[in-house]
Amino acid sequence: MQQKPETKDMIEKGPGQGAPGNKSIEIFRDAPVPRAVISNIVPSIVSMMMVLVYNLADTFFIGQTRDAYMVAAVSIATPAFLLFMAVGMLFGIGGTSLISRMLGEGNSLRAKHTSAFCFWTGLSIGVIAMIFIWMFASPICRAIGASDDTLGYTAEYLNIVAAGIPFLIVSNSFSNIIRAEGNAKTAMMGMIIGNMANIVLDPIMILGFQWNVAGAAIATVIGNVVAALFYLRHLLSSRTLLSIRPKDYMEKNGIAAGVFAIGVPASLNSILMSTSNIITNNIMSEYGDMTVAGLGVAMKVNMIVVMLLIGLGSGIQPLLGYCFGAGNQKRYTDVLKFSICLALGLSLIMTAICYFGAGPLVHAFLDNPDASGYGIAFARIYIYSGPVMGLLFVFINAIQSTGAAVPSLILSVSRQGLLYIPILFLFRRLFDSAPMLAAAQPAADYLSTTLALVLFLYTYKTVFNKRKTDS
Repeated sequence: MQQKPETKDMIEKGPGQGAPGNKSIEIFRDAPVPRAVISNIVPSIVSMMMVLVYNLADTFFIGQTRDAYMVAAVSIATPAFLLFMAVGMLFGIGGTSLISRMLGEGNSLRAKHTSAFCFWTGLSIGVIAMIFIWMFASPICRAIGASDDTLGYTAEYLNIVAAGIPFLIVSNSFSNIIRAEGNAKTAMMGMIIGNMANIVLDPIMILGFQWNVAGAAIATVIGNVVAALFYLRHLLSSRTLLSIRPKDYMEKNGIAAGVFAIGVPASLNSILMSTSNIITNNIMSEYGDMTVAGLGVAMKVNMIVVMLLIGLGSGIQPLLGYCFGAGNQKRYTDVLKFSICLALGLSLIMTAICYFGAGPLVHAFLDNPDASGYGIAFARIYIYSGPVMGLLFVFINAIQSTGAAVPSLILSVSRQGLLYIPILFLFRRLFDSAPMLAAAQPAADYLSTTLALVLFLYTYKTVFNKRKTDS
């Protein structure tokens, strides 16, 4: 007699690990759609908002030094930092997609192997990256757009932040992966605790100790260490379906391929975002350091909308992945419809808030008239894409939830790569104007949303038709 998935799941988990996981999985499987969506997206949105607050805190307290060159330096260093966040995203999104599908199929043993693979491989890459930055900090800073006036500050910030890269990768990975087993609140708490440590330490170290840029970097490192240790405590407990034990490490049997199939496209989007920011900073530096400072703050303001909507999109991915793994097309579709309506409403509300509040938000970080003037203009231009950003992130995560590697890859290399970079250079050729260069981002976002819709409709039709054919 064939075992039910739930019975198989209990056998593979071993003693002491069944109950907490099953209670969480019941929300994926049985809760009314609005409750299931809200219970998953709220912790995810809170986590993303904490990331936003932490990013804003660094810039805000550096801004209190009244040194626009320091603000510019942190803005210049951010893309390099995002490259290593992309590694965390690779294992976080790739691991989440595979683990949620495995749990939907009732295969918790393979989920353990996947989480152990993500932990040890990500940690190893983090250590290598840390050493690399320490060896080549100054050339890296030049390459990402530091001028003679900002080089010293940028290198100082990057050298210190490098010490936290292994912890950054672990915390970024497992803030996603832990949601795959239904523990969205635990994932949220790790982000809150880590970011709160950073936020509390920022004013103490930047202004109190007068360590300036170095203080911001040290607070960032400590925040990442605290978050990583919180997740390690959970992963070593009996409350999880996952594992980071070395004996559970496995890269074969489709585990590495399954993680990379979705993780690489997801991380490519972050890598290309970092690359495009570096290119934009280099081009904007032709208009002066105050333009770069204004652009950096405008990006922070735009992040208010983007991070909230990323939280919504990433929050529904484990739920969609579970429904797909379980073969429940109706529930998958219902979750998606509810999420689209929610995303559209939030997008419109946040767009209005950030557009009309651009002035006060920018002035909170910059008091230099030239830099703040650029910042307000750029912030209002960037937010033009706000109304469609929610749809974009919902469709991205819906595609990733099915494990469809090729559509995920196409979409990931398009938004900040195949679409944004050519548009940026086209606008540079057509318009000798910094604000018009900023308009390249909304143009790319609208095209990306259209592409995401087309790719999702293709993916949805293909994967569910294949399921019907196979059954």
